[in-house]
Amino acid sequence: MSTVEFRDIVKRYGALTILERLNLKVEDGEFLVLLGPSGCGKTTLLRMIAGLEEPTEGRILIDAVDITALPTHKRNFGMVFQSLALFPHLSVGENIAYPLRIRSRSQAEQRARVDELLELVQLPGFAMRPVSRLSGGQRQRVAIARALALSPQLFLLDEPLSALDAKLRETMQVELRQLQQKLGITTIVVTHDQREAMTMADLVVVMGEGRIRQVAPPIEIYRRPADAFVADFIGSTNLLSVEADGAGRVVTAGVPVEGLTMPAGMRKAVMSIRPEDVHLTKPDQAAHVGRVTFVRDLGGTIETYVDVGGIPIIAVTTPRERLALSAGDAVGIILPAEHCVVLSS
Repeated sequence: MSTVEFRDIVKRYGALTILERLNLKVEDGEFLVLLGPSGCGKTTLLRMIAGLEEPTEGRILIDAVDITALPTHKRNFGMVFQSLALFPHLSVGENIAYPLRIRSRSQAEQRARVDELLELVQLPGFAMRPVSRLSGGQRQRVAIARALALSPQLFLLDEPLSALDAKLRETMQVELRQLQQKLGITTIVVTHDQREAMTMADLVVVMGEGRIRQVAPPIEIYRRPADAFVADFIGSTNLLSVEADGAGRVVTAGVPVEGLTMPAGMRKAVMSIRPEDVHLTKPDQAAHVGRVTFVRDLGGTIETYVDVGGIPIIAVTTPRERLALSAGDAVGIILPAEHCVVLSS
């Protein structure tokens, strides 16, 4: 287990800046997720840790030791690539034992470690099975076991579950988190899947345009985003243009949001409120009134799309809470102040 620290990391390819003055610390035993859209620099950062890329400027430290110039083969890190990179001509056991074999470990040690890891990833008895006969989830487990073969200081994963179908991906998210908790190994995962980050991470780093936009626990990222980019990227939200009235109240669609005042020094801003926090009621029971444009019943939840003075708002309710609404109906909208986050525009 190890701490990881990035100090003033810059990465450029010619005139193109991929990472711009990035500073970050990952504590010992922490599960950190680098989250962001394609091209934001998250995979480049992970490859720097592994020694597959060099920073243009800055330093990378492991347990306060500078490893920036240390060759990849001298870094005791385990890594699972997006493609998994299993050897198709080798068996499951041979794939897992490969890091041990190239370091001349004894056959007995290799067999013992393979059996131990197969138990750990819930594939006991699979050592002799050809990789070609494995399912997607089983291949994923083998790749994880191989990365752990040398008991690495650090566990790195680049979009590890992206190739799996939705149901299996959900299962593997939980399994991977439970495995990390059991081992206590410092883990860094790259993903663009917000649900994946919310499920697994102790800490989420939201990246955008080559810089860190917010670092916080998953629920804080979701409930208290730092800016409109984070609010929009994490899950689903309503981003509403707002302004201050003469009394400093937050106003949207021409109507004040009850109990919400504009932060000092701001006249115009953006307000984020999650769809599940929007309350629907009868038109005469709310300050904001709109007209239903679409209703989507997903079984466990109902999404109601409402036009409020030209502003689209989505509300999510459960079947138990559902109002009998159809497209064209008038409906009241309540925006609870405690669930609204005012962000600079």
